[in-house]
Amino acid sequence: MSLSINRPIKRRSVIQGVGATLGVLALRGFSVQAAEPAHFTHGVASGDPLSDRVILWTRVIPGSGDHSTVEAIWQVANDADFTEVVSSGTATASKATDYTLKVDATGLPANGSFFYRFIVAGKSSPTGRTKTLPLGKVSEYKIGVASCSNYPQGYFNAYKHMADSDLDLVLHLGDYIYEYAEGRYASKVALEQLGRHVEPTSEILKLEDYRMRYGLYRTDPDLMAVHQRHPFICVWDDHELTNNTWKDGAENHNEGEGDFHQRIRAARQAYHEWMPIRTTVNGDQAPIYRSFQIGELADLHMLDTRLHGRDRGLEYAKDLTYQTIIFDVRNQNAPKIISSAQAALLEDGQSQQLLLPFDLSSGKPIAVTDYAKIADLDPKALPKGWAYLPDAAAFRREKLDNPQRTILGFDQEDWLADELKAGQVRGSKWQIIGQQVLMGRTGIPNLTLDLEGKPKEYVDFVRRLQSLEKLGLPFNLDAWDGYPASRQRVFEQLISHASNPIVLAGDTHNAWAFNLADDNGRAVGIEIGTPGISSPGMESNSATTPEKLAAAFKQASTELVDLDTAHRGWAEVTLTPSQMTNQWHFVDTILQRDFNVTSSQVHVCEAGQRKFRNG
Repeated sequence: MSLSINRPIKRRSVIQGVGATLGVLALRGFSVQAAEPAHFTHGVASGDPLSDRVILWTRVIPGSGDHSTVEAIWQVANDADFTEVVSSGTATASKATDYTLKVDATGLPANGSFFYRFIVAGKSSPTGRTKTLPLGKVSEYKIGVASCSNYPQGYFNAYKHMADSDLDLVLHLGDYIYEYAEGRYASKVALEQLGRHVEPTSEILKLEDYRMRYGLYRTDPDLMAVHQRHPFICVWDDHELTNNTWKDGAENHNEGEGDFHQRIRAARQAYHEWMPIRTTVNGDQAPIYRSFQIGELADLHMLDTRLHGRDRGLEYAKDLTYQTIIFDVRNQNAPKIISSAQAALLEDGQSQQLLLPFDLSSGKPIAVTDYAKIADLDPKALPKGWAYLPDAAAFRREKLDNPQRTILGFDQEDWLADELKAGQVRGSKWQIIGQQVLMGRTGIPNLTLDLEGKPKEYVDFVRRLQSLEKLGLPFNLDAWDGYPASRQRVFEQLISHASNPIVLAGDTHNAWAFNLADDNGRAVGIEIGTPGISSPGMESNSATTPEKLAAAFKQASTELVDLDTAHRGWAEVTLTPSQMTNQWHFVDTILQRDFNVTSSQVHVCEAGQRKFRNG
């Protein structure tokens, strides 16, 4: 059935007849005629379905009269004409919640497909479609998986394709919006030719900023369409907050931008207001991790790997330990190399620890241990062919493998373990872990790259990775590879209490498929990473072809089954009692409204196998 979508008017349009107490900012992208009684400015959405209820969402602002509140009727029906209403009620929108309105529509039959709408002063919202979760035996269930939709990179064509697809549910794994200022992390074509400008034009820091950014994104017709057509279950990643967030800070936050925790409170409030998610604690979205049951077929556990308990992510540039050498310098004419244990027995000033340079000119690293040659070296002006090399063993021992580091927080780890045990008692067939970042081990690819003309920041990054490649260190410390002890604890729970684990991930903008294994080589389950909706992938700045890049990653990553580094799109995951299948759907452009879709091979995991067929 075709559903009508109200096309938005750009926010820069003239605002007509709006009372001063409402304000231009509250309109979030629409011009308004004062004579109208109410305005549904951003369509409708539904989310967090259970077997007997679902969250319904809309945004409605008043006309020219009283601007304090808007009283709305909501209806859920079996038919598009609403002659068979199965649940209804009233709700109030107000300026305090940015005129967003959410209700928990209860009393619905399980495994039902419904129409819903809101009515204000006789004016109806667009009609949406939604579903409740099933109970008992389920023969098939289809899930669309999405992440990383960046408005100033181009059109959300992948959302349009999802809206037109037959799905039971959409999982959004984060980066639903981006926090950056106008022109940062944006496509020049999208800005200059498509008019995909952000609102506000500054980086978003305060509650009003976050509200404006959500309001802009939610005027996109393709995002409106997919929300109108399917129920969503969502978690945030970092860009709904700010880049590379952890529990007490973020890469993209500095002292000049105010208090970090106040910024996060504002981001969480706007997320709660604008997303069709069930509120959990006094109107706040913390914690966001939660579980759903898809009948006897599957348990779905949504995790927060970004904010709740995440320790600061390690960075090679900041945290890597380099190899050193210690000299006994009591005899300045003949310093001797000693061990750290021997140095501990000497008094202050009797030993000296220096960075150990290596001569790489022969093709093999040769340590330079002559005290006279290395004592006064300038690290920024080493002799040609010389380099300092990382101490990978010390980095792993002292930082990376620290068992106290966690990506979830120990309380969330315990919660997941309890949920898995409960699912084991229920006998659910599949255990889906919906979360933000890749769990599979990803090695550093061995590539010969043409760096001519590339930005210095990128060249420095590539050269750093090239120096680390032979040390067996992971590619992405922002993912689970940066928290191996936490991952192993989760893997142990999956091995003990899950029969068929499926991990879903976003974040990277590229498409991945892994056979997961724990530290002892035991099969754990499978992982699917979904491509981004519009954010550019690794192919956008790598100095090689997508094919060579994918091949190099496969060679460096023993768990990696498949990888696409060239396309934007989404993942379609289908569950039956006997197998799980995944297929990626790729759009050929995000810079034109007309686009074509190609689909990947189908990845199959048979129940009980914990790995992909032929993988």
